[in-house]
Amino acid sequence: MASSKLTRREFIPAAAALVGAAGGGEVAAAAELPRELAAAAARMEPYLFPQSRFQDVSRGNPIPHRLSEERRREVGLTRESWQLEVIPDSANPATLARPLTRTQGTAFNFDALMKLAEKHAVRFPKVMTCLNIGCPLGMGIWEGVPLREVLWLTQPKENLRRVFYYGYHNDDPKQMFRSSLPISRVFEDPFDLPPVILCYKLNGEWLEPQRGGPVRVVVPEAYGFKNIKWLSHVVLTNLFYANDTYGEQNNDVDSPLKTFAGLLDVPASAKAGTSIPITGWAQCGLGGLSRVQTWVRPVNQPWPDEDPTFIGAPWVDAHVLSPPTSWGVDLPGGRIPPGTHGFHDSGAPKQWPMRLTKAQWAALLPPLPPGEYTIYCRAIDEKGHAQPMPRPFRKSGHAAIQFTRLVVTA
Repeated sequence: MASSKLTRREFIPAAAALVGAAGGGEVAAAAELPRELAAAAARMEPYLFPQSRFQDVSRGNPIPHRLSEERRREVGLTRESWQLEVIPDSANPATLARPLTRTQGTAFNFDALMKLAEKHAVRFPKVMTCLNIGCPLGMGIWEGVPLREVLWLTQPKENLRRVFYYGYHNDDPKQMFRSSLPISRVFEDPFDLPPVILCYKLNGEWLEPQRGGPVRVVVPEAYGFKNIKWLSHVVLTNLFYANDTYGEQNNDVDSPLKTFAGLLDVPASAKAGTSIPITGWAQCGLGGLSRVQTWVRPVNQPWPDEDPTFIGAPWVDAHVLSPPTSWGVDLPGGRIPPGTHGFHDSGAPKQWPMRLTKAQWAALLPPLPPGEYTIYCRAIDEKGHAQPMPRPFRKSGHAAIQFTRLVVTA
């Protein structure tokens, strides 16, 4: 389907959860916006999410972050007790000179990770979203050590085509959730992408258990299911195909983040003759983001069946907001740390909007006569593809055109 209706029951809790305190979304270009729109933009959620504000779609029974601290310590889910095994696949083994295992006393621990971090630590911005959910789970600056630095410690020799990995799953094989990557993506970063990392910090703070701490995988261009929490095992394999758990659930496990826009704050009703400020967010996928557009359609206006994605609709450009003057979390000196991928050392982004992150947008709808209307939004990527193109298929990532209703009264 081309459209994804945001029902009032879904929209109001979503907006309440996402809209921050006044000033949280302060933008550099607020003075360039109409007064009514600047006020709406100032009420938007912070650009970066504190860890406590990330939405949680964790798996497990019980969910590992809900275990007692004592139990988490026992099973290796604290920084002091964490150990990572990097081993060959028993069924399709890669040849390793030095596997990292608990039984041999060579498992990789947090102190060793911090030692590697002294030389190899990287930071990059990334929006975390779910393949099948049309809203952000969170946006942050992720910090860690490239996974390849740990894989090289095993001295791989041959027969290595993929890597798969999984986290703690309550010692229950039926609860295992596994993701995988081609080994080329781990060893090399194409198209100026940041590396795949073993992540231990988010927005400069230790990764909390609810966010997958002490260590999780973060894949910059990937949806959440590739970013395994509570990492415990990395398996090097000669398999030539993906073996992700998500693949068994009819999902496309190789699609990178799509570009699409979503609604955030739209009033349920408005007075005739008044301008109507609305706000939203956009996921800047691998294709980047050039524009966000809105469209107001009377509910009784028919639309031709041969244009299900509304290509011929009278779309109007919205304002994509400039980089915020306040990022929304406590960063050292209030600035993005020097050396963060995608930023100058001054803290200014090299490109805006940045790929693989979120953008915020606002639009001022014109005065409307009394009636009932449908409000739509869509994104257009840097190659001119209008949402839901170029990948309209749901299983390769959410991209449906979002809409909601608005009642204008006399």
